[in-house]
This record gives sequence, structure tokens and C-alpha cells, in this order.
Amino acid sequence: MAAPRRFELDDAVNRPGTYYHPATDMLIVVDDSAALDPDLFEDQAAEDTDWVLVADEVPVDETSRDELIERFEARHHEGSSGAVPADDDDEEEVDELEPDPEEDEDY
Repeated sequence: MAAPRRFELDDAVNRPGTYYHPATDMLIVVDDSAALDPDLFEDQAAEDTDWVLVADEVPVDETSRDELIERFEARHHEGSSGAVPADDDDEEEVDELEPDPEEDEDY
């Protein structure tokens, strides 16, 4: 099992990708392909460290997001194959077979 790559927030926001913070349960998507017109912000007295809210909507397809999370979980799952272990009360569990006594007599 490979250990997940970890980033400080300052490093993550400068590198496109999808990041998750387990302590805050927040997912951040960094996309540097979009750009706003810098002239929009010339008249405002804002510092370079201030963030501007563009929209309250999240421009992420939920299905794609869920698939990314599932692939991450599968890669970093503690099991060797990433398979989910069967429960003790699993009704479809296959019982161990005992050898057939008739086969022993034929040999």
C-alpha cells in the first residue's frame, strides 16, 4: 500500500489537483486553467493574499468527484487487493469443503 502524498495548504493551492484534509473533512479542487480579467480588481484596495469569492456553486461534477475518491480509497486501502473483507455473518460465505471419502478409496 502506497502512502498518500501530503501537502501543506500553501503548496497545494499552487499545484493543480484534488486535495482532501481529513481533520476538517474538506475537499479542495485546484484548477489553474481558468483566469479572470485582472482589470476587475485594479480599483479595489485588496491585498495579494485576499481571496475573492467567484460563486457559491461548486463547479465539480459529483459523479467524477466520487469516482476520484473511490480510486484513491482503492489505491490506499490497507488490504493487499483493495477488496472489502466479508462480514462474519455473510450468508453467501463459501464453506470449506471436506474431501469425499469415496475418492480416497479409489487411489
